Amino acid sequence: MAEPGEQLPEEVLVLIFRHLPLPDRAAAARVCRAWAAAATCSAVWHDTSISCDCELEGMLPPYLSACLDHVQNLWLEFEPSRKSSRRAATDLLAALAGRTPGLRGLCLECRGEKPLFDAGRDVLDAVHALCGAARALRHLDLRRLPFSLDDALVLQVAHGCPELRSLFLDNRTLVGSVGPGSVLELLEACPCLRALGLHLASLSRTALEALAAPERAPFELLALRCACPEDARAPPLPDEAWAALSRRHPGLEVELELEPVLPAESVTRVLQPAVPVAVLRLSLSGDTVGPVRFAARHYAATLRALEVRAAASAELDAALEELAARCAGLREVHCFCVVRPSVLHAFRARCPRLRSYTLKLTREPHPWRPTLVA
Repeated sequence: MAEPGEQLPEEVLVLIFRHLPLPDRAAAARVCRAWAAAATCSAVWHDTSISCDCELEGMLPPYLSACLDHVQNLWLEFEPSRKSSRRAATDLLAALAGRTPGLRGLCLECRGEKPLFDAGRDVLDAVHALCGAARALRHLDLRRLPFSLDDALVLQVAHGCPELRSLFLDNRTLVGSVGPGSVLELLEACPCLRALGLHLASLSRTALEALAAPERAPFELLALRCACPEDARAPPLPDEAWAALSRRHPGLEVELELEPVLPAESVTRVLQPAVPVAVLRLSLSGDTVGPVRFAARHYAATLRALEVRAAASAELDAALEELAARCAGLREVHCFCVVRPSVLHAFRARCPRLRSYTLKLTREPHPWRPTLVA
């Protein structure tokens, strides 16, 4: 009798197994020799997602260990408040640091709340060790880690990952601990970097000038989060530095996120006419109407997505209508308050490239789902 795996070609089995969660991959590998060969081949593991909350529990460690060398891009989710989940994540990162010099991409995501006064030292130490070993790492995304990132980690990335293409450090921590000096050293050590996410306080005029240098590789994305006291106190970056950066990289897009910690005077320092803002997220405790009007008048040529979290008002509706009239290239608009019908009509009529919007005319239960434009 033919083995079950012989009923399908290996390439078909690979296409199936690459979409299975880890426990099911392990079970498939125990069915027969053909399935075991398909379930452990590099194509199945090239892009791998692992949840430490359920997938690593009860899974055979030898099976996962044998496949680590095939992993090139890893998305790893864990729950910091659960010791078993956290330990599984740090153990896996340690194993990768010791065995997978070919890792190309790593995205870490925390689910749930972190314990109070938890600095995440064990997790950050594991990331630090991995960055020292993964010389081929090109993409590192730490936006969903709730721990304060520091200069030591950035410098380890700078000197351990010279092929880096993207680095995102703009997480939701309440303390900004990455200084402008370490960011500048990162830019000097990683000449191929094309996308960077930072807290505003980590960026400096010198860094903008380094990005605008003639020998610099094309730079595509700068994501800036303003969410901690250090960001509120950051000095303004001069318009001429932004203008020079835009001339050097005409395709540059800036994502700007302003959080409630920013006082009104800081908002006016952050919003500058020369910044090529493509994505603007406003979640301010103070005036939102002014920033929306500013975006309409200064970012009309570059703005592609707008997100607003504010209280409903006639003034905000009028500002949104002005933005719709000026920003014809807008592709997404999400307003998490009730708006009047004329706002919805303005965006539908004036923004021909609109693909998704959240514009509710009446109160609805949360979460509010966006409407897709056919």
